[in-house]
Amino acid sequence: MIDNIWLIAALWMGMALVASLISIRIGISVALIEILVGVVAGNFLGIHQTTQWIDFLAMLGSGVLTFLAGAEIDPASLKANFKASMVIGVISFAIPFVSVWMIAQFVFGWGLHQAQIAGIALSTTSVAVVYAVMIEKKLSDTSMGKMILAACFITDFGTVLALGVLFANFNLWMVVFVVIMCVLLWFMPKWTKYLIGHLGANKVSQPEVKFILLVLFFLGGLATTAKSEAVLPAYLIGLVVAGVFVRDKTLVDRMRTIAFTIFTPFYFMKAGLYVSLPVIWVSLGIIILFLVIKIVTKIIGVYPFARVFQMRKKESSYTTLLMATGLTFGTISALFGLNNHIIDQKQYTILVTVVILSAIIPTLIAQKFFQPEIHTMIAWGRLRRMTENGNKKNKTKRRTK
Repeated sequence: MIDNIWLIAALWMGMALVASLISIRIGISVALIEILVGVVAGNFLGIHQTTQWIDFLAMLGSGVLTFLAGAEIDPASLKANFKASMVIGVISFAIPFVSVWMIAQFVFGWGLHQAQIAGIALSTTSVAVVYAVMIEKKLSDTSMGKMILAACFITDFGTVLALGVLFANFNLWMVVFVVIMCVLLWFMPKWTKYLIGHLGANKVSQPEVKFILLVLFFLGGLATTAKSEAVLPAYLIGLVVAGVFVRDKTLVDRMRTIAFTIFTPFYFMKAGLYVSLPVIWVSLGIIILFLVIKIVTKIIGVYPFARVFQMRKKESSYTTLLMATGLTFGTISALFGLNNHIIDQKQYTILVTVVILSAIIPTLIAQKFFQPEIHTMIAWGRLRRMTENGNKKNKTKRRTK
């Protein structure tokens, strides 16, 4: 292990640069490539340990990334597509979570908490992957695209909430944490708007960015003291300031630049560092079974309701496959389990491998065989509005009678 801190930093930033170049070259999410670079570093380059400052940057990466995932949700689109997003999002979380939990515990013999970590990690939907696909194909501004992103938020909120509730210690610090978090959630939009409006959004010192990071660090510290998970308040803070971010794209661009340049590469490469290729080979059967369970349960849960909400077969299949992807919160959940000694490295490797495969396989199938046209995704929004307006008129007529 190199002792020179500058050389260590150069090595890790060099790996991050390689991941970025590969991502740009082949058009795959940089987060996925960074995990794979970490796998190569851990299995072929002899990098088996991290330093305290790398762990710190990786921890910040998970928190800021979770915040940005919440901040990507447009409150207006979430409200406009609330029913469809809520139903699809909840089912997309609940069925895989329970199914993987039960199979891990009663078929593979994992302990209760280990099985719960497996269920949480494999119930996620990758907002990062879905968002990247939507941007690339220019679908993010369509009604159906916004609905899918909102459903991803609901699914991931379920996973974050499950992680925070199932592994929390309900003590005095938990009460303090919940009370302070609720107060900050209430005032965050107003305070953020005030800073931008009165101090200006283009100051070199970036006070609004520092303010958001201050709140994230503070709530993360309280969550850790309360034996909870820091990603829960980060996700909620991102959601409540999402409306501000929609109106100020410059602010979210700055936050995203900071995160993807400095923080998240260390997080994703560290996540890949603990993946053991010999364990993958030995556990290949379990990995394949978990992957099949994740995808099949997503199909069972999402596809029928996509049809209920008037999507055609092609769009329903496309939505289902995108909801079956996993990456960010899957690795966050698995790494949480490993760092807190809930799961061992073998179980961690199994879960992260399934998460990586679920980020690749459903996305490729969706884009290759079920890519919808933009006009059909726009038309779906008009059809939904016409149907809802018709239902409202019918209800009004029944009431007047």
